[in-house]
Amino acid sequence: MTDKIKAGIVGGAGYAGGELLRLLLLHPQVSLAFVQSRSQAGKPVSETHPDLLGETDLVFSADADEAVDVLFLCTGHGEAKKFLATATVPATTKIVDLSQDFRWNEGTETANVEAEGRTFTYGLPELQRSQIKEAQHIANPGCFATAIQLGLLPLADAGKLTADVHVSGITGSTGAGQSLSPTSHFSWRTENVSTYKVMEHQHLREIRRTLRHLQPEQELPNIHFIPYRGPFSRGIFITSYLQTDLSLEEAQQLYRRYYESHPFTFVTEHNPDLKQVVNTNKCVVHLQKHGEMLVITSMTDNLLKGAAGQAVQNMNLLFGLEETAGLKLKPAAF
Repeated sequence: MTDKIKAGIVGGAGYAGGELLRLLLLHPQVSLAFVQSRSQAGKPVSETHPDLLGETDLVFSADADEAVDVLFLCTGHGEAKKFLATATVPATTKIVDLSQDFRWNEGTETANVEAEGRTFTYGLPELQRSQIKEAQHIANPGCFATAIQLGLLPLADAGKLTADVHVSGITGSTGAGQSLSPTSHFSWRTENVSTYKVMEHQHLREIRRTLRHLQPEQELPNIHFIPYRGPFSRGIFITSYLQTDLSLEEAQQLYRRYYESHPFTFVTEHNPDLKQVVNTNKCVVHLQKHGEMLVITSMTDNLLKGAAGQAVQNMNLLFGLEETAGLKLKPAAF
């Protein structure tokens, strides 16, 4: 492909939109046509995202009426459906939605969601890369859903997910979005940890659908998930454990074989740190065996592999680009 992909962003003022901006501005095969934001319309992008001073002269637009090759929706949950119901988006425009609006249809277990006259394909490349390449519209997975699924996919694919799975996961404050709330203020969040949505987090629906799809002939075990708010800005650290008859060596071989062709997920024998994935599109997976229990650690950056980075990864697949294009990012070592 010689011509650059013309991209637009709807809802570019928030954390995910800002992260997507940074990636697309530096992507070697993308030209960013516009960034829309109703709240910031008319303001230079670098005023809302000060780190982009000197990187772009773009100004937030009030509308998204310019024709583009790919449109990213970074709106709040529920807003993407409203936007597509009223906006004129050409049928040839590919859409990557970062909200939860098209991840799930009640009453269906398929990975495709029909809405607003369009079919949205669930955009987890490690699950269905070939389907994404043939898709027109993508529903980007949730951040917790991505990290948890990447810890469980190899087991489910091998039919080895046969016992209840217990999951705990802690996420940074950016996972709550940019709008202030009692649980996102610095004075409350710092030096503090708390649970929320215990056993009923919305991302469980995505996870159960994926695992049921991989193990259609087996009864899906229960998944017990306790999410935590962490006193840090970004990153997701997941610990999952379940009973299995696999030895540690067998489990490691299973995971390495599953992820050997996927450029962003790495299986390590060393106990990992969250800093290894923050500011990258990576997922790092670590396995331990204690008696009959297999303990799986999986970690990602909630704004990158859990949001904007995965959205760009999906765009690369949609347009036949190298999957890692624009995503060769360096973590902060210190």
